[in-house]
Amino acid sequence: MSEPTVTKPILELKAVNKSFGPVHVLHDVDLAIRPGEVTALVGDNGAGKTTLIKCITGIHPIDSGEIHFGGQPVKIHGPRDAAALGIEVVYQDLALADNLDIVQNMFLGRERGHAWALDEASMERAARETLATLSVRTVKSVRTLVSALSGGQRQTVAIAKSVLWDSKVVLLDEPTAALGVAQTRQVLDLVRRLAEQGLGVVLISHNMADVFEVADRVATLYLGRLVADLPVRELTHSQVVELITAGRSGELGLARPDTVTI
Repeated sequence: MSEPTVTKPILELKAVNKSFGPVHVLHDVDLAIRPGEVTALVGDNGAGKTTLIKCITGIHPIDSGEIHFGGQPVKIHGPRDAAALGIEVVYQDLALADNLDIVQNMFLGRERGHAWALDEASMERAARETLATLSVRTVKSVRTLVSALSGGQRQTVAIAKSVLWDSKVVLLDEPTAALGVAQTRQVLDLVRRLAEQGLGVVLISHNMADVFEVADRVATLYLGRLVADLPVRELTHSQVVELITAGRSGELGLARPDTVTI
């Protein structure tokens, strides 16, 4: 039998380090994000998840290591560089303006037309098409004010906004936090559809049920080190919890300290 084809990474981090003064936050992190896959990035508070995401999106410059995109080394000096490559991020606070409608939010800062004559029809059509492509049926009108939307609908709009710009990689920071059961179901279905459309998806989550339902791989950070990056089918809930809390589970993760004979 032939070996299964392994998709090449769209985004790859190689030996990435980041420090803030004397505090070494990321230690030689290697991470590969592949198109069509959901990679769950998990770790305890302070493990380095947010710092890693901010390095990928150019908010923090890396101290050493390399970032490759589409197989080529790239320098990401800021969020505009990341967006130009096709990297979008949806933070936990969603960054939506309550006083604007869905179309205005999706095109905020990237409006079509001119200041004196915006192309409202084109933007509205693109917003509807994007939501339809993602099979979003919970939003009745793209002219609804965001303030009138439920938590799940807001999250849906924020995710749809991130894929409106020919994105290749979408980073999602706790997308189901504070959502009810039905709303969580809608968001997780949307996360899977992103991957099915060929995007590389990074899901940051503390919810193990969500991780095991939607992720293809689980990458675990422990005190700034990537201690495991494995297919979800090769892991159990308890193993992931042990990797998060101790950096090791059986033979997985950090090497066991050498036994000292006295």
